[in-house]
Amino acid sequence: MAQAHAKARTRRRESVFGERFSVFAECLLTGVWIAVACLGVVTYPAAFAAGARHLRRRTAHQGGGLREFARDFGTALRGGWIAGLAGWAVAAAVWVDVLAVRAGLPGGPLVGAVGVLALIGAAVALLRAAAVWTPGATWRALLADAGRRTVLDPAGSFLIVCGPAVVALSAWFAPPLAVPVLGAVAAAAVAVEERHRHR
Repeated sequence: MAQAHAKARTRRRESVFGERFSVFAECLLTGVWIAVACLGVVTYPAAFAAGARHLRRRTAHQGGGLREFARDFGTALRGGWIAGLAGWAVAAAVWVDVLAVRAGLPGGPLVGAVGVLALIGAAVALLRAAAVWTPGATWRALLADAGRRTVLDPAGSFLIVCGPAVVALSAWFAPPLAVPVLGAVAAAAVAVEERHRHR
């Protein structure tokens, strides 16, 4: 009897390990899909939205694969390219702030620090919006809600900031690693949004 219970516990542990490893592998594969979808320069919000939706389906044990990812990407791109363009505009404004700091203009360091914080906040809000995107949702409403959650849930926002930091470190250590790690960033955003929803 004790032997049977021990075998059942071992099978459960193996099942949990297998499930977690399979989700990890799916994150890495999703990262590759996201990287390819980001090649359009302004397509990164739609790419992360499609990747996050794929991972939500995967963790809910629903069907899904590359075909569904591509369909979601196309749908998210309809309004997502404007969000992508706005993101590049914010990055350009921050770059001007950095140039002001380097030029030694009065107040430059303060303006530069505010600009960098604004860029980080915008990136977090964008990832949070992408994590909850569904077909039919407007990017304007998603980003407005995500901006509020970014401010009201600083712990979750900090966890999301760690994702791009891991991508940057991976790219510095071994550039090819940055591609699959993008899926882990999407998964982190999905997990933070689930945590916020349950709270």
